[in-house]
Amino acid sequence: MRDMVEIGMGRTARRTYELDDVDIVPSRRTRSSKQVSLAWQLDAYRFDIPLVTHPTDALVSPEFAIELGRLGGLGVINGEGLWARHADVAARIDQLLEVAEKEGTEAAVALLQQLHAAPMQADLLAAAVAQVRAAGVTVAVRVSPQNARQLTPALVQAGVDLLVVHGTIISAEHVGDGEPLNLKTFIADLDVPVVAGGVSDHRTALHLMRTGAAGVIVGYGSTPGATTTGEVLGIGVSLATAIADAAAARRDYLDETGGRYVHVIADGDIVSSGHLAKAIACGADAAMLGVPLALAQEAPGRGWFWPSAAAHPSVPRGALLKFAEEDERPTLQQVLYGPSSDPWGSVNLVGGLRRSMAKAGYCELKEFQRVGLTVRA
Repeated sequence: MRDMVEIGMGRTARRTYELDDVDIVPSRRTRSSKQVSLAWQLDAYRFDIPLVTHPTDALVSPEFAIELGRLGGLGVINGEGLWARHADVAARIDQLLEVAEKEGTEAAVALLQQLHAAPMQADLLAAAVAQVRAAGVTVAVRVSPQNARQLTPALVQAGVDLLVVHGTIISAEHVGDGEPLNLKTFIADLDVPVVAGGVSDHRTALHLMRTGAAGVIVGYGSTPGATTTGEVLGIGVSLATAIADAAAARRDYLDETGGRYVHVIADGDIVSSGHLAKAIACGADAAMLGVPLALAQEAPGRGWFWPSAAAHPSVPRGALLKFAEEDERPTLQQVLYGPSSDPWGSVNLVGGLRRSMAKAGYCELKEFQRVGLTVRA
């Protein structure tokens, strides 16, 4: 039964839970972490670790996507970002970070909007896709619902493996100024698998699953201070509850279709290996990360992070924040696999998740989704 709370006369709201509100409860024999497998498979593509990047230019250059793919994860290029608009992206990011350092967040967001006002160039995006593809790793590109129909043909021709239709809030049908984007029809006409989101509840997740999506993104990427959807739109989601709701939708859809499994990808305030473990325990198959990966030396933002929504031309929903000094940044290998001297779980994310599963007695990610949970008082 849902936990409903009266917030005033005639108005109730559901009580929901963040990842920090829940704890994993080991109840089986412990195992060696060497026995734990973190592999997962999305459609025809297998990954060694359940990590996907937030599709922002702060994180994902073609080089970063290649390195993350080599290390077992999936980098998602922002198909409407700087790599699709400028030939000299490194110089543009240098300019952006200089403004952020000297003039502050508002000036940096204004410049980011200006940089994103440049027209998208299909050849630049195709070159980025080709570079990642040539390295032999899975190529994923994000498009918005507004531009999905326009950009997808060129991406498919360029050789994209996975298409990510991603926005702050996604529904099965996006109604804009032109013809509505019906995701079910759109996905049916494609030869590449589609991941779509974000969503926050059971019903919307189930609707997206029924479109034929291979994966559903749950959450709004709520990095405190960097993502400002709550402040701008008043919209928020408690990630632990949202993941559990989407996992229930996955189960219902599995029964409805007689066996079609749709992956749930958590996208929220996941900044440590403990958060990552809790997201999987609540029912996620993988997590979409932002800030933890921004620490890496390979990230083009050089320790700065901003979400893709920060560049919206009129209603930006993100800021540029610095999370690490340039000379203090670990390599991506260290961020994922250690070694670490950080006691808070921001480095060696994979090692932390692996050890959490081992302490609880589980060897596989799908098994770990059944681990016991408690809610803090």
